[in-house]
Amino acid sequence: MHMLRTALVMLVAAPLVALAADKTPAPTKAKAEAAASDCHHPADAKTPEAAKAASSGGWTLTRGEALKGEPTVKLAELLAKPQAHDGKVVRVEGQVRKACEKKGCWLELASDAKSPGVRVTFKDYGFFVPLDSAGSQARVEGVVKVAELSDAHAKHYEAEGAIVPRGTDGKPREVQLVASGVELRR
Repeated sequence: MHMLRTALVMLVAAPLVALAADKTPAPTKAKAEAAASDCHHPADAKTPEAAKAASSGGWTLTRGEALKGEPTVKLAELLAKPQAHDGKVVRVEGQVRKACEKKGCWLELASDAKSPGVRVTFKDYGFFVPLDSAGSQARVEGVVKVAELSDAHAKHYEAEGAIVPRGTDGKPREVQLVASGVELRR
């Protein structure tokens, strides 16, 4: 009887211990909301997956969901007429001009170094891109959003090397895309 009881305990306890050890916390809504207002870079922000992806040369990398074949909108068209796409799910392709170098929590697609671009963040703060993504080609699918930023938020982005356009009234505005999936190529 003692041996049977021990065997049953092992059958139940071993899988539970294994599941508890492998459990990684999913991003919470509060964490996603905090990320939307500021990226909160910890001092040691180089994530293991970003470090691994960044160290491989000549790569194709997918983050988030696999791309689903949403309608492709040219980057120039999106930047010229962002309101026509506001709230819609689209695919945009272009070169990564800049990416967050502290955590990989955003990237910017632009046609050149001096023009405004599209800031790409990641749905529910659920995935990141390698810290050295700048210069890569990207295909991104997600929801377009035209946003007015606070001056503090605009200064935060500019301090990280982003170009934040200002409207005729001087207020910082930008075209954003909340990505559900990203493909990067070098």
